[in-house]
Amino acid sequence: MEASERNRRIRAELEALAEEEYGKFSSALVPGEENMLGVRLPKLRELAKKLAKEDWKDYLEHAKDDSMEETLLQGMTIGYVKASFLEINPYLDAFVPKINNWSVCDSSCTTLKIAKKEPEAVWEYLQKYLDSEQEYEIRFGVVMILCHFIREEYIGRIFEWMDKISHPGYYVKMAVAWNLSVCYVKYPKETLKYLENCKLDDWTYNKAIQKMTESYRVSSEDKVMLRQMKREKQK
Repeated sequence: MEASERNRRIRAELEALAEEEYGKFSSALVPGEENMLGVRLPKLRELAKKLAKEDWKDYLEHAKDDSMEETLLQGMTIGYVKASFLEINPYLDAFVPKINNWSVCDSSCTTLKIAKKEPEAVWEYLQKYLDSEQEYEIRFGVVMILCHFIREEYIGRIFEWMDKISHPGYYVKMAVAWNLSVCYVKYPKETLKYLENCKLDDWTYNKAIQKMTESYRVSSEDKVMLRQMKREKQK
C-alpha cells in the first residue's frame, strides 16, 4: 500500500472512531492541543497493534502528524512492534521530538514494553532525554523510568537523576513528583532516605509528598509522617 493511501485510510479510521463530546472533554485536559479528534485510547491501541503487524517501518517513515491521535498512534505502534531495541531506536529518535503534550508522552511511554526486555539498552538510551533542555523530552525520560524502571537495581540511579533535573517546566516537575511517589510506594525506606538530603526545589518536593499522601497504597500512619515532612513555603 502506498504511504499516501495508508495515511488516508488511517485518517478515515480515526475520524470514524472519533467522538465529538469525548474530544471536547479530552481537549480540556490537554492544554494547547488544538488538533484532537476525540478517539479513546483503547481504540487507538487496537489500531496501533494492527499497524505494528504491517510494514511498520514504512508507516512510521511516512506517517502524518495532522492530529494528536495520528502522532500518538506512531508512539503506540513503536511500542507494539516485535523487534529489537537496536531496530526500534531510530524510529524512537524521530518520534520523541514530536511529543508536545503530556498525553502523547505518557500513553506512548506505557506502551514501550521493550524496556522490560532490554532494560540496560533502554536505560542508556534515556540518558540523553533526561539531560535534555526540552520539557517534553525530559518528561519522556522520567515517565519511561516511572513505567519501567522502578525496581531495586535502578532505584539508586533514579534518585541520582531526579536530583540532577532542574528544568522549570510544570510537566517536568509533575513527572518527577509522580515518579518519586511511586518510588515511595515500592521502596519507602530508600525514598525517605533520599528525601532527607535531596536537592529538589521546594515545589517539586512538596508535590511529591502530596502525591505520596494521596496514594491508597500508603498507610495512614505513613501519611501523617509524610505531611510533617513538607517544607514551609518561602515568604
